[in-house]
Amino acid sequence: MAQQSITLTASMRTNLASLKSIQKQMDTTQERLSTGKEVNSAIDNASNYYQSRSLTNRASDLDALLDSMGQGIQTIEAANEGIEAVTSYVEQLKSVAESAFALDPTSNNYESQIASYREQFNTIQKEIEKLVADASYQGINLLKGGELTVTFNETRSNRFTIQGDVILDEMKIAGTDTWKYEATTEGGVIGTATTEKEITIPAITIADDTEIVSPDTGTTKYALASDGKYYKVNAGGTALEGAATAFTGDVSTLKPISPAEEINAAGGIEVKAESDIPAGTDIYVAKDGTNIATDGTDWYDVDTGTLYAAGAAAPEGAVEKQTGGSYGAAIDNTIDTIAAAIDYLRSYATELGNNYSIIETRQNFTDALIDVLETGSDNLVLADMNEESANYLALQTRQQLAINSLSLASQSAQSILSLFQ
Repeated sequence: MAQQSITLTASMRTNLASLKSIQKQMDTTQERLSTGKEVNSAIDNASNYYQSRSLTNRASDLDALLDSMGQGIQTIEAANEGIEAVTSYVEQLKSVAESAFALDPTSNNYESQIASYREQFNTIQKEIEKLVADASYQGINLLKGGELTVTFNETRSNRFTIQGDVILDEMKIAGTDTWKYEATTEGGVIGTATTEKEITIPAITIADDTEIVSPDTGTTKYALASDGKYYKVNAGGTALEGAATAFTGDVSTLKPISPAEEINAAGGIEVKAESDIPAGTDIYVAKDGTNIATDGTDWYDVDTGTLYAAGAAAPEGAVEKQTGGSYGAAIDNTIDTIAAAIDYLRSYATELGNNYSIIETRQNFTDALIDVLETGSDNLVLADMNEESANYLALQTRQQLAINSLSLASQSAQSILSLFQ
């Protein structure tokens, strides 16, 4: 059985509709007061809602980039701290080199003092290499050629890239193996050969597989060398006998022996010259510092026994003798290199500082832009809390009046009810 409808008077229906409207407005106002937003969904205001969400999303994307910028700044700071430490070490290198330069070359312990400063210098250099290797941040080392890329906008179309230097290569500070002793010389001999000196000429060789020949029945054996002369070889054809003398006879008498033999020394045989430096021979120093003497035909390095210069004439500078010397010139070059390295480090530190400022400025701008975007988003959707509070109080008053009005509208029905009491 269908439920019968309840008949209401026109005034009661009017007041009831008013109450429903007021309640709906109160619900909306309560939602705004609880969320703080006037636009809580696209239903409230589609245009403002989607504009606000777009601004909020962009602000969120930029906020994520702030962390990347911060990490980029930390990477530069790590490199800068490394440069400051390296600069301190390099200044120590300069101090060591200057101390070595200031030594008295005529001192009896000059060489030992130089050796001590060499050790100090090399130790500091090793520490510089270790420090540079440790100056990385999250795997990026701007002191070893690392590359840092920082993204500035949410579309990733604006990026800032820093290409690090390999500072050890840029500084070009060589080790102490470049500290060479430089002799000072003047006219005259520096001494005399006390014993006979055997001379070798490595440039003359007998190649492997060279045919062995003999001027007789094979008792004395010879082989052709690279200088076009024949030199005596031993019975096995594997070596020369002492300081070999070249064959001076008629080469037409040299015939292959039977059965045929060849040199079988892998890589060939080095020929020793017949020349010797007699005892008592004057020893000179050439301009390159090499101690040389002559056998009457050619000039030889008396320290290694190798040919220095062919020809009877004395090489230029061979009439000079060593009167002293020092490591000063070489160490002075090192000091100049260190000074240039310090200038480079300061320049690179300035470059990193400029890059730091660029990223930091962009970081501050991005932070401010995020605030602008969030404010703009809020302006599109936030409610005026004072206005909404006043609206809510007004709606409460209207609701109470509507209830009173509904009560008055129902009094006529209540009067009829009283007739039955």
